[in-house]
Amino acid sequence: MAYDLEEQEKLDAIRQWWERYGTLIVTVLVVIAASFAGWRGWQWYETNQAKQAMGYFEALETAATNEQSEESLARVRAASETLREDFPKSGYASRGALVAARVLQERDDYAGATEQLNWVIEQSGDAALVPLARLRLAGVLLQQKEYDAALKALENPPEAFAALYADRRGDILAAQGKSDEARQAWQSAVETLGDDPMVQIIELKIDALGD
Repeated sequence: MAYDLEEQEKLDAIRQWWERYGTLIVTVLVVIAASFAGWRGWQWYETNQAKQAMGYFEALETAATNEQSEESLARVRAASETLREDFPKSGYASRGALVAARVLQERDDYAGATEQLNWVIEQSGDAALVPLARLRLAGVLLQQKEYDAALKALENPPEAFAALYADRRGDILAAQGKSDEARQAWQSAVETLGDDPMVQIIELKIDALGD
């Protein structure tokens, strides 16, 4: 009898504890389960988005390497537009814009190339590719003889791009007929590059200026 009484007391204590904390425990477990399901769902969504973005990027690259017919050019534009609009933070969008810009520049579509490069600079958020996009943009603007805008694109160069920016700045200044300033820019590039093979090309530019 004492045994039954002791068991009953334990059951009553458990029942009281559950009445007090049971709802809270169930709520916590539901939240944990929902959070886990949400996390798994987000992981699936991210993976699916990355796969789709990769598919569009590969289609863009394929179109870019084909003979540049109007059809392949249209595919490049369409793939880049989809990447920028639907997958802007995927990483493929920025790379696709750079590829598209190169193709459009080769076809003398400078406005289209400028649009692609400006998107990388202003909207992609891909800090690693922004310096390259700025360098490429300066080249496109140079071809259009928009010298001031081209020089502006090269302002405040990151250290890793200092030599390339100086070289491009020299190209722009030379096109403006500013030989002394061009020589200074190219010489700065040479000094920064050290033993890089590119030095030989820049020195040829300097020699072409004459005395």
